[in-house]
Amino acid sequence: MADSGTHDWRERFNDALMRTIAPPLAMLVRGDGCYVWDDEGTEYLDFLAGIAVNSLGHAHPALVAAVTDQAGRLAHVSNYFASPPQLELAERLKRITGAGRAGRVYFCNSGAEANEAAFKLARLNTAGGHRTRILSLHDSFHGRTMGALALSGKPSMREPFLPVPGGVEHIHATLEALDAAIDDTVAALFLEPVQGEAGVIDLPDGFLRRARELCTRHGVLLILDEVQTGAGRTGKWFAHQHERILPDALTLAKGIGGGLPIGALVTFGAASELFQRGQHGSTYAGNPLVTATANAVLGTIESEGLVANAARRGEQLREILAGFDSALIGEVRGRGLLLGVGLTEPVALRLAAAAQSNGLIVNAANESTIRLAPPLIVGDAELADFERRFGRALASL
Repeated sequence: MADSGTHDWRERFNDALMRTIAPPLAMLVRGDGCYVWDDEGTEYLDFLAGIAVNSLGHAHPALVAAVTDQAGRLAHVSNYFASPPQLELAERLKRITGAGRAGRVYFCNSGAEANEAAFKLARLNTAGGHRTRILSLHDSFHGRTMGALALSGKPSMREPFLPVPGGVEHIHATLEALDAAIDDTVAALFLEPVQGEAGVIDLPDGFLRRARELCTRHGVLLILDEVQTGAGRTGKWFAHQHERILPDALTLAKGIGGGLPIGALVTFGAASELFQRGQHGSTYAGNPLVTATANAVLGTIESEGLVANAARRGEQLREILAGFDSALIGEVRGRGLLLGVGLTEPVALRLAAAAQSNGLIVNAANESTIRLAPPLIVGDAELADFERRFGRALASL
């Protein structure tokens, strides 16, 4: 076994971990609120929040207390048994999603798993075998497991793993394409209310409402992937609530756990009756440790008004970005605290690197977009700090 003290951590990472991701940008060792520190003591303002995961920032007392208490009480029991945190979280999700009494919740461990469960749900909406098509959008992202990959509208990601599960068609995010594609042969339509991995791309005005109307007319399941947009990030509990519609199913993960791995599929109305006993399951899913933590995270978001904070701070962040009056900033997309800074030149990687050099963590979603997704607890001090650090990064280019 190698002596960890004799090797640079980058070498150790390269030797020990699968080469499925780019080399890490830093070795982070601790966090507090909206800040993290690396192994050399460098402080960073975290405006990515683990890709929209750390809703309460780092080391939040509510999350720490929930993990500590539940780990000392009961961490895992398998799906042969129920636990109080599991029931509490399922009931909470039914309430805040609007699924109500007829809603049902399936717990899993990630966003990809939630979308895999939703894919299977869609396969059950067959109308006696007449519904064989599943629709998704070009450039969408629903995960990297095989079913989720089939749903994702990114050919370059699918091609090395072909054949992926069939029956999925990808359409453009236009009202015309939506009208042309949906008919009685479609089982389900998968949508992200905001396409996060594509660069925080908003759907066209009226798209979600039209999708709801067409899906209802033709008996199609409207399945919304709110893995990145959920848990208050856009200034509503869930992004589709801006449009005042209800889906047939909703996939969640990331921010609901605040850093612990948890996902969920929430069904509405008749869709809650599709899955039957034995048709899906998971050993770890919904265990007491992660559900107790998610209850603490969502409870804190609710009690501290962090959904409204996301809306308010998102507007302030837009004002800051406009105030730079930079020729590099062409537009700002998204809602609340999920924003995409559209650049006029393909320099997002350089700008993200410059930001890191100035102690700021942001993300180059693509070559011309910087993604911002700070913790929902962000306040005036952190926004002022962002203005200083991002301003220096912009000036350096």
